[in-house]
Amino acid sequence: MSVYTRLCSAVLFPLHERLKGHDTVRRLRALEDSQSWSRQRLDALRLERLTRFLRDAREQVPYYRDVLPAVDTDARDFMTILRSLPFLDKAIIREQGERMKSRTALGLRKLSTGGSTGEPLTFWVGRERISHDVAAKWRATRWWGVDIGDPEIVLWGSPIEVGAQDRFRSIRDRVFRTTLLPAFRMSDAQMSEHLAAIVAGRPRMLFGYPSALALLAEHARDRAINVASLGIRVVFCTGETLLDSQRSLLEQSFRAPVANGYGARDAGFIAHQCPSGTLHISAEDVIVEIVNATGDRVPEGHEGEIVVTHLATGSSPMIRYRTGDIGTLRVDGCSCGRTLPALADVRGRSTDLIRTVDGNTMHALALIYVLRERPEVRAFKIIQESLQLLRVQVVPGSGFVPETGEAIRGGLLARMGKGTVVIVDTVAAIEPEKSGKYRYVVSRVSAKGSNIDA
Repeated sequence: MSVYTRLCSAVLFPLHERLKGHDTVRRLRALEDSQSWSRQRLDALRLERLTRFLRDAREQVPYYRDVLPAVDTDARDFMTILRSLPFLDKAIIREQGERMKSRTALGLRKLSTGGSTGEPLTFWVGRERISHDVAAKWRATRWWGVDIGDPEIVLWGSPIEVGAQDRFRSIRDRVFRTTLLPAFRMSDAQMSEHLAAIVAGRPRMLFGYPSALALLAEHARDRAINVASLGIRVVFCTGETLLDSQRSLLEQSFRAPVANGYGARDAGFIAHQCPSGTLHISAEDVIVEIVNATGDRVPEGHEGEIVVTHLATGSSPMIRYRTGDIGTLRVDGCSCGRTLPALADVRGRSTDLIRTVDGNTMHALALIYVLRERPEVRAFKIIQESLQLLRVQVVPGSGFVPETGEAIRGGLLARMGKGTVVIVDTVAAIEPEKSGKYRYVVSRVSAKGSNIDA
């Protein structure tokens, strides 16, 4: 660690957080201590925190005053307590509005999701959740031998965040050696500029959407731009499902390991990957349940929807929040020595699952495989318009001929079955979502098989 990095990590950033009213440093120290506790000790902490959290929500939050039962103070299992509570989803948050806020909340920030999976969601976060998110990310950063103050390049896509580069934030980023590059501008010219900034900046870490980082890596490879010898220690990916092919491409291109992270703007940072490959949950503040289609909890090792209770959201509580993501809790421990529970797999949004006319459901990867192994396809996007219509946008590469489109159509029909129409359109470029993310598969069909926009 350089002298300047040590100054940023030990002095400048803690001062920055204290001036903002965040207790990030205290939380970081607590998180770095508790990550190796026994599971019994950690569970006791979670039970204590959950009991207090639910009691405060019932007393201070109008919505939860109406729907939460009295807390069983004699319960010895926090999962048993959660099982008796109602779920929270985006529809309830939109409907309840101000009634989701604690009467004692101060300094709330109003945020919204990008809406890439449907209608944007507006919600509130307080200083406690922000402090947790920063501390949890900071802890995970240190797992990889990098720290705040090490040169970092962030490839991000939210127009709100990128547009907020006012004078103070610009100065702050320079002090902490963070460079923000817009992910929603990914033309050939823009990617060349991004790569020039990376080569010149020689960052210790990259952070961004896997799809955007993968596009950048492909651009570097196709133009023989050397990014392998820059000394990058780790590539942090979040915001989307990280595909195996993307991980392989990024590791080969930047000669650095890829650390996956799982979270959401509304649900907060949930899990971070350690160097041993385990996606550890930030369990001190985040309780993850996996439930099936009827809302019943499934055993560890079985797949279902990820439901989150975030204990650092007292200002606007997230209790049994249905994320819409599909995942699996890991059964075994991790060789890294951290005892935090973990996710074995996160497969992406439930809206990225494909429904067929005959009632079957398949993961988007079943369709992605038809296209991504074809060298004559430069880029693609699959859109399920309805149960009967699948539309594919293809950016043709060298060797693409009409027969290629027919082969793609045939491969997709074989997976979708009879009764589906597949249309393959060639386009000049795949446009990102408003958030700047590149989604390979978009389903506009609900879990019940009806059109989401209907």
